[in-house]
Amino acid sequence: MRVVVVGGSGNIGTALRHALDRTPDIDVVGVSRRAPDVATPWHEIDISLPASDVLLRAAFAGADAVVHLGWLLQSSHDVVKLARTNVDGSRRVFEAAVAAGVSHLVYLSSIGAYSPGPEDRAVDETWPVDGVPSSTYSTQKATVERMLDRIAAGDPEMTVTRFRPGLVLQHDAASEIQRYFIGGLAPHIVFDWAARGRLPLVPLPSGMRLQFVHADDVADAIVLALRGGVAGPINLAAGPALTPYKLARLLGGLHVPVPASALRALAAASWRLRLQPTEPGWIDLALAIPEMSTSRAADELGWEPKHTAQETIVALLRGLAEGAGAPTPPLLPR
Repeated sequence: MRVVVVGGSGNIGTALRHALDRTPDIDVVGVSRRAPDVATPWHEIDISLPASDVLLRAAFAGADAVVHLGWLLQSSHDVVKLARTNVDGSRRVFEAAVAAGVSHLVYLSSIGAYSPGPEDRAVDETWPVDGVPSSTYSTQKATVERMLDRIAAGDPEMTVTRFRPGLVLQHDAASEIQRYFIGGLAPHIVFDWAARGRLPLVPLPSGMRLQFVHADDVADAIVLALRGGVAGPINLAAGPALTPYKLARLLGGLHVPVPASALRALAAASWRLRLQPTEPGWIDLALAIPEMSTSRAADELGWEPKHTAQETIVALLRGLAEGAGAPTPPLLPR
């Protein structure tokens, strides 16, 4: 099986390449804007550019499957630039896969594509994916989901799989995650305290319920889907979902309830002043997204995460304390 991975040098892409390299009878080809220094055959293609149409079709020629992981998170101040990669670029990837006659298309969506959900139960993959309007990430993920609906309807012979994971973390993505979401505001000693379970206070709104999953477990799910030809949307998350109280216990501290409006105002002001890179819509998203059921992944893929949510968070925190990374352009260590 020949598998082309678009966005193969980032957090999930690196984990997927390692998983595919361990899988017999799969040949991997990578696509990204900047090629990493790896033995895997690679195409340097910027999917935000109109000229990438032809390059993508050539890269996909003869492929059995295309896995689209490419997504731009920064600069969050330039929504048009983000859309050129995330929306227009995704359309180019999907259309090139159809034109090349690829039989299986896998897209990495997100829990962030979901509409606001209930507080008293987990939702399955039938929950609406209209996003959270104030979050650029969420609305663009929802837009691409609708685009993928049209692609799937137009080519019923192509298997289309879309994964909706929770927050995807790993040790080696720590420096990338810090650059994208934290910036330089938090001293590194804070990450060390948190990783050791010695963080004194965790100030967060009480209404948050966060789901996490390790990048290696997401990669395993993608491999299972490629092997089994499973189509449709699939939620991915490790247990348990974490409330701020549970998160504080994990970090060894006391949960201090903070009004969501106050946290959002702080995020908005610091973002506008470019003191940190996370737009305030991420706060709205964290408060609105539903808790996902992962029964379909277990029942139809046979997927079971090897890492708990707590283990995944601690691995990231250790990486943040160490300035960890990997030898690819997006994951370079601090």
